[in-house]
Amino acid sequence: MHLLSELDRIQPTAVLIEGPADATPEIRHLVHRQTRPPVAILAFTAELPVRTALWPLAEYSPEYQAMKWAAEHSAEASFIDLPSLVMIALQEQRDLARQQERPTTVDTPAVNEPDEQIELLTREEKEAIFSDQQQGSLYNKIAQLAGEDDYEMYWERSYEHNLNPDAYREAILAFSEQMRELTEEQEKIHATVEYAYNAVREAYMCRKIQDAIQQGHQPNRILVICGAYHAAALRTSVHIMTDEEMKTLPQRPTRLTLMPYSYYRLSSMSGYGAGNQAPYYYELMWQQMKLGALDELPHLYLSSVARHLRQSGTHRSTAEVIEAVRMARSLAALHHGSSPVLRDLRDAAQTLLGHGDLAVVAESLAHINVGTSIGYLAEGVSQTPIQDDLNRLFKELKLAKYKTTVATELVLDLRENRRVRTEAAAYLDLNRSFLLHRLKLLGIGFARLKSSGQEQASWAEQWILQWSPEAEIQVVESTLLGETVEVAAAYVLQQKLEACTTIDEASRLIVTACECGMVTQLENARQTLQRLAVDNQDVIQIASAAKGLSTIIQYGDIRRVQTGPLVPLLEQLFMRACLFLTDNSQCQDEVAAEMMSAIHELNTISLDHNEEVDEALWLHELQQLMSRDDLNAKLSGFACSLLMERNVLDAAQAAAEVSRRLSPGVPAELGAGWFEGLSQRNRYMLLSRISLWEQLSDYIDALEHEDFVRALVFLRRAFSTFAPHEKNMIAELLGEIWGVHAEQVAEVLTEELKAEETKMIDDLNDFDFDDF
Repeated sequence: MHLLSELDRIQPTAVLIEGPADATPEIRHLVHRQTRPPVAILAFTAELPVRTALWPLAEYSPEYQAMKWAAEHSAEASFIDLPSLVMIALQEQRDLARQQERPTTVDTPAVNEPDEQIELLTREEKEAIFSDQQQGSLYNKIAQLAGEDDYEMYWERSYEHNLNPDAYREAILAFSEQMRELTEEQEKIHATVEYAYNAVREAYMCRKIQDAIQQGHQPNRILVICGAYHAAALRTSVHIMTDEEMKTLPQRPTRLTLMPYSYYRLSSMSGYGAGNQAPYYYELMWQQMKLGALDELPHLYLSSVARHLRQSGTHRSTAEVIEAVRMARSLAALHHGSSPVLRDLRDAAQTLLGHGDLAVVAESLAHINVGTSIGYLAEGVSQTPIQDDLNRLFKELKLAKYKTTVATELVLDLRENRRVRTEAAAYLDLNRSFLLHRLKLLGIGFARLKSSGQEQASWAEQWILQWSPEAEIQVVESTLLGETVEVAAAYVLQQKLEACTTIDEASRLIVTACECGMVTQLENARQTLQRLAVDNQDVIQIASAAKGLSTIIQYGDIRRVQTGPLVPLLEQLFMRACLFLTDNSQCQDEVAAEMMSAIHELNTISLDHNEEVDEALWLHELQQLMSRDDLNAKLSGFACSLLMERNVLDAAQAAAEVSRRLSPGVPAELGAGWFEGLSQRNRYMLLSRISLWEQLSDYIDALEHEDFVRALVFLRRAFSTFAPHEKNMIAELLGEIWGVHAEQVAEVLTEELKAEETKMIDDLNDFDFDDF
């Protein structure tokens, strides 16, 4: 309101605003009637690596209100700070200078630090010390002298609530002059990078002010909107940048765009250095000032907190709100303030509405202080091509309503909807899926895929959608990859394919291409996988790659993908896995779990694609794995279970193999390990074969004590995966074998362990085979 009053008093013909000079053409978009702050000007480099610079604007921002006033009063409005191409280049040089600075001796002690603590510091560390102690402590000292907890509360009470005519402008100028006197001399002595950076900016801004005067604007009809620190320098025009100096400024080609912003990103909670604690609160204050009802702000704020508490299930009465307002006013009076500031309102809310407990009102305070608002720009307003394309797709696919900071779940059914008339409507969810997968590939944090709960994840997808300014920035950065979402995603996928080195990775990229609906890249990925598979002998990797191909071939028609070219590749991978199965099964137990998973995947493929793959070869290799004694016993047991499950082994053959593997002469770890592998599949089949349990019982009875301890390690691991009802069935079988009632066996198996028994089991966990 102070600024609007000053604008109305001066009636300037030129309104000059601190901001990138090359963004002046964007002002007409910022003041567009459909624009709804918070919004931001975003500059980004036109080449990789991408660097960005942001200038966010809230509704109450002086810069935004000055633009609007100028548009409404036909005044000229322009930005006067360094152009973005210079600003980003200078920032890069500043960062580089800080990295290259070498340690140097500090000539003077740090403020308020004893002499004996002086040591070798880098200039960057000196600058940080100076910044923290000279500026940070100075701001804090001002707040302390004023009796405030922090500088923000001091500023609000001393400046924002001061509604006296001309008081704000005079106070700001005095504040700027005194701050520069206190800090500028030390900055020059220490030759801080920040001082040089600000000096260049101020010289350029002075030049732009001089340009406005030369264009015919009277000095007393020019109003400059800038940060308080720069006010004194621009008022006196200490140095005006010359043409020669301008030519020496570094540049890096940049592009500009506008983007919606959020109050969370505008707040200091997000880490934004120039942010404040409560952007939405200050919007409420701004609105009350416009209405001339600033004294009603405490009622509005505290009643909003109470309303949010009620919505979350915590009831607070009107009387408590009234008492909270009274308390806030009392706290303000103790600070000689006319109206409560944010700290007064928060304390009153915690005391009266939270009953002294901050946790009760913390969420409500965050909601009222920061807010969930996200800005809006009119369609097509100063957007990059990829932003325009994404907005078009959002509208076309009816996803625009999900462009919110509140996380929302979206469930997609990828199957054709035959109840609608148009093709676009019939495949709406499928096209949504293509877009969301492409955004995920581009690293745009808008959509997160959840597990669908289906084993094969065929036709249903569950997404969590949440928009954020970070996502908007990521979209803008993707402009360098392509002018549309599809082109940019295709570029990223092709880059990944060119860098791909394993068949497992290539298979995942085939799945990605299918999920993104990219036919050309799908073929490129197929060729990449085929090239890498020629010399690969790792069955675990081959099985993983084959699983991805199998899923696409089975469900590719849902995504309208032609999977015919993938079938020969699946056949090739499956054959290689068969040929190298036994070689890969000569492994330690540490690798056996991964191998079992790979064998399971290959067996599933042989069942699902028995017409395409060589099923007879697979069963032959499983029999080799089962019968050979020089391979991992656990894998041999697992192969036996698969063959029994598929009825390749008859009862006599199965009994013979069990007898051979569980004979008294077989080492304990081999026999028990083989049973562990056998027990991983089809438990009901195992439980139906009483002869197997008789052989297992005889095997255990024949073991010596030390061998029994060794076997117990494997048997505990095997039985730990059995469900409670399966263990009860085992109890019944053992009861029959041992000639006792099943209930007695179950009671023994399920009763609580004694202390000595618990200790024995704990000792097994630390069992060391090297002791034997």
